[in-house]
Amino acid sequence: MDFEFAATGPEGRGLRRPALRAADRIDTNLVLVPVSVCDPQNHPVTGLEKEHFRVLDDRVEQTITHFSMDDEPLAVGLVFDISGSMGPKLQKSRQAAVEFLRTSNTEDEFFLVEFNDQAKMVVPLTRNVEEIRNQLTWAQSKGRTALLDAIFLAMNEMKKSKKNRKALLVISDGGDNSSRYSENEVKNLVRENDVLIYAIGVFESGGGRMRTSEEAGGPGLLNDLCDQTGGRHLPADASELPDIAAKIGVELRNRYVLGYSPTSRLRDGRYHTLQVKVVPPKGLPALRPYFRRGYYAPAQ
Repeated sequence: MDFEFAATGPEGRGLRRPALRAADRIDTNLVLVPVSVCDPQNHPVTGLEKEHFRVLDDRVEQTITHFSMDDEPLAVGLVFDISGSMGPKLQKSRQAAVEFLRTSNTEDEFFLVEFNDQAKMVVPLTRNVEEIRNQLTWAQSKGRTALLDAIFLAMNEMKKSKKNRKALLVISDGGDNSSRYSENEVKNLVRENDVLIYAIGVFESGGGRMRTSEEAGGPGLLNDLCDQTGGRHLPADASELPDIAAKIGVELRNRYVLGYSPTSRLRDGRYHTLQVKVVPPKGLPALRPYFRRGYYAPAQ
């Protein structure tokens, strides 16, 4: 049985290579690791070559045999916070979601989960971006924050998509005070599935208002979830939301795919840790890679 990380992101700009196809995976244990690379100003970096990357599987360096930046469509779940604390930030959050959707391609799929006291599937998987835009228009803020339940619901909806490249975009002021599912349950679910999580932490500028308890606890929770998957948590003032959402859309479509066959081919069913290092070309500053932190090997 093959095992893999599905690369997440079409539209590789600056580097055009053929996609990794199913034939590349026949009769081999091939691990595919999608990686985005950013410079110190958080701009996506394209144009790197295979020799600029190193991959370690359980601290053992691997030989990269496959390298691409391909253009497969995405399935993206928008996880949108409509709890009471979002009230003054809701309009900018809507604009951020719309800017993100503008980066879409015609073959992409989307769905919309909204959450306050409970998580609700508002728009199931669809290619109709306009339907999601319309639903966001009517969103009203009230109630508590069931962030973990919303992510759990979104991860299960994502299983219905046949796309190889999958991601969630969470727009929230963070934290949780109303979920049935525990933090550990959701983290385990995230770890077991190849779905990138990006999050925009929505905070007001200035210090005129005390942050709620869920806002105070939110950054750590969002950081942990995103870091496990190779995505990112980007805290933002409300005024910055649309620009950041658009940049995330671009970053999702500028991901390298590194493939290797592990030197240890044990089918032990356990979790293997991953490290990706970037050796930048001469003249470039230190570059930061974002990648999934590990994978479960197949069992015998």
